[in-house]
Amino acid sequence: MAKAVTLPSTLHPSSGGRGTSSNATGRYESLAREAFDDGWEIDEGRPALKTQVTRDTTRTIIARNQSPDISFDRSINPYRGCEHGCSYCFARPTHAYLGLSPGRDFETKLFAKPDAAKLLDAELRAPSYRPKVLAMGTNTDPYQPIERTWKVTRSVIEVLQAFNHPVSIVTKSNLILRDIDILAPMAELRLTKAFLSVTTLDRALARAMEPRAATPARRLDAVRSLAAAGVPVGVMMGPVIPGLNDHELEAIAEAAAEAGAKSFGTVLLRLPLEIKDLFREWLEAQVPDRAKRVIKLLREMRGGKDYDARWFERGTGRGPMAELIAQRAALARKRFGLDGPPTVLDIRRFRAPPRPPKPGDQMELAL
Repeated sequence: MAKAVTLPSTLHPSSGGRGTSSNATGRYESLAREAFDDGWEIDEGRPALKTQVTRDTTRTIIARNQSPDISFDRSINPYRGCEHGCSYCFARPTHAYLGLSPGRDFETKLFAKPDAAKLLDAELRAPSYRPKVLAMGTNTDPYQPIERTWKVTRSVIEVLQAFNHPVSIVTKSNLILRDIDILAPMAELRLTKAFLSVTTLDRALARAMEPRAATPARRLDAVRSLAAAGVPVGVMMGPVIPGLNDHELEAIAEAAAEAGAKSFGTVLLRLPLEIKDLFREWLEAQVPDRAKRVIKLLREMRGGKDYDARWFERGTGRGPMAELIAQRAALARKRFGLDGPPTVLDIRRFRAPPRPPKPGDQMELAL
């Protein structure tokens, strides 16, 4: 039985259950604002940070990409921002495009797309549309806490099921089990597969890094339930953070196999744009004894830089440490039976269902 290896530290949940403690102005703003300690130690009675959700009035729902180092060319993001609060989230810089901070704004000022299902139905019916696997969870988590109320992700999956459209889902939430009534029938037709992100088996570390995400045990329980329902499921260790959680690689792979996962992958931590400062801040607050070593190892894997955005290297890095992690992952897959052929989803079943009648449409006369 795989067990977490707990590192000695002074880990504690971030203030207010949030992943970051700062909220620096986005990089596109003309005026920079940032809270600071003036030394007076006066309790100003600041209210607790509450999650605010705004309706996103986007006119399209399928996002396209041409990146040669990822396996999909289209994705859907039901939400902007993510309440999970992962300190390392590579999507944080996107909040700057909205005039908001990639810090606390990213996890407290969220945007939901309630018209996603309607927009998706229209885009899939377009005569020019050609089906390929759609990815969900590639930017922000489709099963973050506000999904319980907004149910945008479920509405999207319902449309995909109606069109027999294949979808791949990545999440770190056991809320995905709510939709097993849709995912299981889709899996029978080879229309869906899922991946649970498990970064650590150490509950204290997970609580500090991902304060509002499901515990590692619940994520593995979700793997177990999905597998039992016939949904092809894998585990992603993303991100791997050298000097912090990389020692858990084999234990996570073993736990994944025991839960019924069929695949296991790793992704190296990425520190583009504002994330490099946010993650350093988190390290200094949570694991000050290891902060310098973690950054040193990361930079060694990025050619001496905080981040290398080149395709095929951004998710793996290079150098001796990167090669060692890749070798360990390959050996773990082989050892625990996680190296089978990938699940290939079926795009040939795609078809547009009949349009539902609109109010006032003339009904067909019965013969």
